[in-house]
Amino acid sequence: DLGKGQGCCFGSSYQCVVITLDIALGYRNGTRMRTLYTRVGPVTLLIPQTRDGNFSTDIFKRYQRSEQAFILGLMEMVVQGVSTRKVSAITEELCGASFSKSTVSALCAGLDARVRAFNERRLEGDYPFVIVDALFLKSREDDRVVSRAALIMSGIRSDGFREILGVKIGDTESFVTWDETFRWLKGRGLKGVMFVVSDSHGGLSQAVAKQFQGASWQRCQVHLMRNLLSHAPVKVRADVAAAAKLILHAPDMAEAKRRLTEFSERFAKSAAKAVACIEAGFADAMAVMALPEKYRRRLRSTNMQERLNEEIRRRERVIRIFPNDDSALRLIGALLAEQNEVWQERRYLDMDEFAEWAAARTATGEGNNVVALAG
Repeated sequence: DLGKGQGCCFGSSYQCVVITLDIALGYRNGTRMRTLYTRVGPVTLLIPQTRDGNFSTDIFKRYQRSEQAFILGLMEMVVQGVSTRKVSAITEELCGASFSKSTVSALCAGLDARVRAFNERRLEGDYPFVIVDALFLKSREDDRVVSRAALIMSGIRSDGFREILGVKIGDTESFVTWDETFRWLKGRGLKGVMFVVSDSHGGLSQAVAKQFQGASWQRCQVHLMRNLLSHAPVKVRADVAAAAKLILHAPDMAEAKRRLTEFSERFAKSAAKAVACIEAGFADAMAVMALPEKYRRRLRSTNMQERLNEEIRRRERVIRIFPNDDSALRLIGALLAEQNEVWQERRYLDMDEFAEWAAARTATGEGNNVVALAG
């Protein structure tokens, strides 16, 4: 121990530096044990104590009880769909000590900063195409299980690359929810939107009209077909599906309208509800016809988004019920951030023809009124 007035000599016999202390630095007060968990097992260390309790060592600042690589491994396991209970069992097998479910969950909270940075990043450039969808999940709130909607937005930039714009956890699907979500995206820099693709979510088309004036809303043709077939009697369902597909895949609007008329006449009695369904959804489902033909296949539905949903569902089934909204956002956000990196490796659409088409429309004064061109 170094006390007041004591000195220390450092160096060789030729050089000596004397330090005289005017005050005491502190007093030892025994030791305490602390366990450091590493990849090779737990290590018990004796940590010196001081009377004032202020002693600390850099080793715990660096490792914070567990190696950072190990913590990231736990996080990745949870992101990949391993339940926190199973992660706890795995740590006992690897390290000889078990972390509780709550400890694993607390470690995974370290993902929050990464997810927040991804979900709040600035959006640069124009995004002519935006694809949105809602994924329903279960979450706990005040000791009860409630339904939540994960609102997931993706965009295709003017350079043809896809990008996940963000995710929000909402109470329900409504105009207010979508309106707030679109304002949030615009506040982060989303602009140049000309075409929004989605299912017929409550209030979404109205929110698109308000926040992206002049943009077209494309109703997902896959979802429309599912709704249509749910209204068709079993005995004519196959015929209804084949005829409806011919309408949706028509080469132009004139032919699509002609096929719709034939459909309505053919199934007026045998599948009246199916006829009413496709007639009501026809205009919105055919908005894609305004675009150059090469872009229609990929923008006629939300299939691009559905694949994302499948990956989320695969992991969500392990959890079944999220403990809270934050944990849902953490898992979904981490998955989307990873997928966004993958998307940057390959161009999704060649946008040269679209750029020429958009420039021609601007020259004729048509602006962003895409839907008008669909007839």
